[in-house]
Amino acid sequence: MSKRLETALIHGAIREGYVDKKGAVNVPVYLSSTFHQESIDEFGEYDYARSGNPTRAALEMAIAELEGGNRGFAFSTGMAAVSACFMILSAGDHIVITEDVYGGTYRFVTKVLPRYGITHTFVDFTDVEAVKAAVTPETKLIYMETPSNPTLGIIDIRAVVDIAKQHGAMTFLDNTFMTPLHQRPLDLGVDVVIHSATKFLSGHSDILAGLVVTKDGELGNQIYFIQNSFGSVLGVQDSFTLIQNMKTTAVRFNEQTRVAGRIAEFLEQQPLVEKVYYPGLASHPGAAIHNGQSTSTGAVLSFSLPSYAVAKAFVDAMQIPVFAVSLGGVESILSYPAKMSHAAMEPEERAKRGITDGLLRFSVGLENEDDLLEDFAQALAVASNVAVK
Repeated sequence: MSKRLETALIHGAIREGYVDKKGAVNVPVYLSSTFHQESIDEFGEYDYARSGNPTRAALEMAIAELEGGNRGFAFSTGMAAVSACFMILSAGDHIVITEDVYGGTYRFVTKVLPRYGITHTFVDFTDVEAVKAAVTPETKLIYMETPSNPTLGIIDIRAVVDIAKQHGAMTFLDNTFMTPLHQRPLDLGVDVVIHSATKFLSGHSDILAGLVVTKDGELGNQIYFIQNSFGSVLGVQDSFTLIQNMKTTAVRFNEQTRVAGRIAEFLEQQPLVEKVYYPGLASHPGAAIHNGQSTSTGAVLSFSLPSYAVAKAFVDAMQIPVFAVSLGGVESILSYPAKMSHAAMEPEERAKRGITDGLLRFSVGLENEDDLLEDFAQALAVASNVAVK
């Protein structure tokens, strides 16, 4: 019997014969750094916890199933996952990467990879012809993030995959914002899917974690070699916590998405708000493409206020959300990308990507939706007083 994703989220980490047969409904926590071997000639499945741990393996098996991939990997952070994937490249290789990308990814691509002779070109991926034009004979990777962070840009995954296949390049996609529940990049031809599992998959702002899923065995072997060599694996306690938290991803994410739609529609009607970025709005330029490759409009939105002073007044007036880095928690999180998620990006580069001094990002939590809307209304009223001065 095949399992739908909501069921797989709950039961995916349990396999008959994989964990012990004591009847526990939760994966055991294997707190061991090393494993006894019965013979000098024949080692067991596990030998040293950096190379493999049964609790982490259960998580890795679960995310591979959820994404429909060949193999899964759990890393200590989302950026550890991103970095490991980039490190399968070699000197002389070239990356074509969406310009609207997470600040930590931007920092790694622009400040670290050039030291190893790996070059890059940032492109507006909403322009398929621009993506084609950026590909060179040295291009080995096309890197996507859709919806993107923080302006919710939408990339036509199928179109980019077609370009990559024509040139023999790999495709990686950061699927953090949608989760495998609502966007399945491997089914659309992508080679590697990456998650900051710190966000919606965990959903409780309690751990750092990154997940990777590969489409075929050879890529899986390459990622495993990097994971084992660099050692940035997810610890056993965090692996257990993530397995537990993932069980409620569907109910959390679907409710957060529903409320996000209400908030986006409310903000779009406010005179003080210059622009709302949310693929669930008909005004979003990528809405049609997004709806053709995803089954949800997501729980993150961004919006622009006229200036830094107005944005500051709004943030100071909001009472319910946490004002913090990150997203995807059960608590609503309001953030200021220019000084938080994209602080590593130069001001002129932020400006090119629409990350203005008045841009705010909002990750919808599980608070009462009317409380959230009332909080937005009162904060906008306070900010309006600043805007008219």
